[in-house]
Amino acid sequence: MIDSECGWSYLIKFAGLKRGLHHLILRNLTVTFALAATYTMLAPVAPALAAFTVCNQTSDIANVAIGEQIEGEMRTEGWWAIAANRCADVIKVKLTNRYIYVHAVDVQGRPVLKGSVTLCVDTKKFQIIGKDTCWQRNHLRGLFTEVDTQSSDNWTLFLKDGS
Repeated sequence: MIDSECGWSYLIKFAGLKRGLHHLILRNLTVTFALAATYTMLAPVAPALAAFTVCNQTSDIANVAIGEQIEGEMRTEGWWAIAANRCADVIKVKLTNRYIYVHAVDVQGRPVLKGSVTLCVDTKKFQIIGKDTCWQRNHLRGLFTEVDTQSSDNWTLFLKDGS
């Protein structure tokens, strides 16, 4: 005779418990995945971080500086060394100015862009406030091109040979 705790009745009880546990786990996993999928679909999409991107479509490295009005003052900043057929995010926040000023030269110092707006630059990495008296403040003058972003939040400028 088989003891009821160790025999068939025990196996049947255990199998029933196991089957019930299996269904409970599957149901919880299904609910968890359904909630995760719903959250993923409803979660807001993060905006792109880059607001002003410069893409170098020339055959040489381009050294780029930018200028923009911030709190009523012209500010220039540089340098970004952008390899041929590469891009750099030079302003990483939403644009607040319609006009961005760009100065770009190749590795020999020849202009990549033909500019007509004179702003201050330096030979090494820099951030300069103000556009006047560059020489008196130990800076150089560079010719910047005015880029009309048409009041867009984001803009990409493409540098090309002979531009």
